[in-house]
Amino acid sequence: MDNIEIIGGNPLRGEVEVSGAKNAALPIMAAALLAPGKSVINRVPRLRDIETMLQIFRHLGVRCGWTGPHTLEIDAADLSDCAAPYELVRKMRASVLVLGPLLGRLGKARVSIPGGCVIGPRPIDLHLKGLEGLSAQVEIEHGYINARAGNLKGGEIYLGGRFGSSVGATCNCLLAASVAAGTTTIVGAACEPEVIDLAGFLNQMGGRIAGAGSPRITVEGVKELRPAEYNVIPDRIEAGTYLIAAAITGGEIVLHGGRADHLDALLERLQAMGAVIGREGEKISLRREGGLSPVEITTLPYPGFPTDLQAQMMALLSTVPGISVIIEKVYPERFMHIAELNRLGAEISLEGPAAIVRGGRKLSGAEVMASDLRASAALILAGLVAEGRTTVRRVYHLDRGYENMVEKLTALGAAIRRLEEQDI
Repeated sequence: MDNIEIIGGNPLRGEVEVSGAKNAALPIMAAALLAPGKSVINRVPRLRDIETMLQIFRHLGVRCGWTGPHTLEIDAADLSDCAAPYELVRKMRASVLVLGPLLGRLGKARVSIPGGCVIGPRPIDLHLKGLEGLSAQVEIEHGYINARAGNLKGGEIYLGGRFGSSVGATCNCLLAASVAAGTTTIVGAACEPEVIDLAGFLNQMGGRIAGAGSPRITVEGVKELRPAEYNVIPDRIEAGTYLIAAAITGGEIVLHGGRADHLDALLERLQAMGAVIGREGEKISLRREGGLSPVEITTLPYPGFPTDLQAQMMALLSTVPGISVIIEKVYPERFMHIAELNRLGAEISLEGPAAIVRGGRKLSGAEVMASDLRASAALILAGLVAEGRTTVRRVYHLDRGYENMVEKLTALGAAIRRLEEQDI
């Protein structure tokens, strides 16, 4: 497995382009299965999760591939197979998003249940509940979801869960409801920008969706959707990660192609800490003028503070003198990175759903192990400011969600390199 090696101490300075949002691109790709013919999706990031979804599509009989650096063409005219096997689905939980489109196009689906996850259980019960609300018959057998629907029918679906709304379940229900007969009302829908983007693409295909971005979405089903061309929104988590990277190193960066309105919760917390934030069109800038102050953070579903930026903010707060508190209310077990940050010299303790960060200690380089995608980014950020050499192992996680991170950080002045397996 590849490693990433960082020599800390360089403030990040310069400009960086924000990639398209993986978490928007994946459901939009799934939506393309609903229309026979060629859909074109622009601003798709080149990531492992995207390639996994393409492998699943090809297994289903779909012709798909890259026609440009960040442009995908998906031709679902010959969609024929309704089964997504375990050996592909196990690689990525978002694979379950093919369930709704397969029901909508073929009236049946056999999709492997995704495996577990280090950040805690993320059950798909809300996905199944939503599809059953559209008159689908769903059974679990031998590790597979077997679903059938002679005719999908609109209905009222409630998607509130123990830890709030589910983005994946909202997307799956939107996909199926778009071609269900009658009207569907999704109550307790996720409000994330990625849901809005999916609704935008479905409407471009001829769908009739209103209320996306609110907890109540109304879908008027149509008999058929048509192929369309669409541009994916920028990745708010990638953008946030680079802003935090500039803050932790005491640097100054400008992001191009970002959406500040998707990052209000993060930007407010960074400003409360003392960072100077600039917003101008699709440009977001950050610089530091002196030290930063500790803060309290509670992760919540959008528009609250994103759980996907919790680990990165923990790395930053470990360098800020004083006591900060992070309460994780989306994935309460998402604290695997604490032990690794402490290996670098941080002082973080866990008390129930709260992480207590006693910041201000000097970080020193060490070998650390990434447990998941966002933990990978957090350890790299800590390595950027740690004294000496930091080696981050198991960085295959990083390839799932950050496009060319090493190259982008190098362009900003970081001393970072990727060591491929044969070089280790």
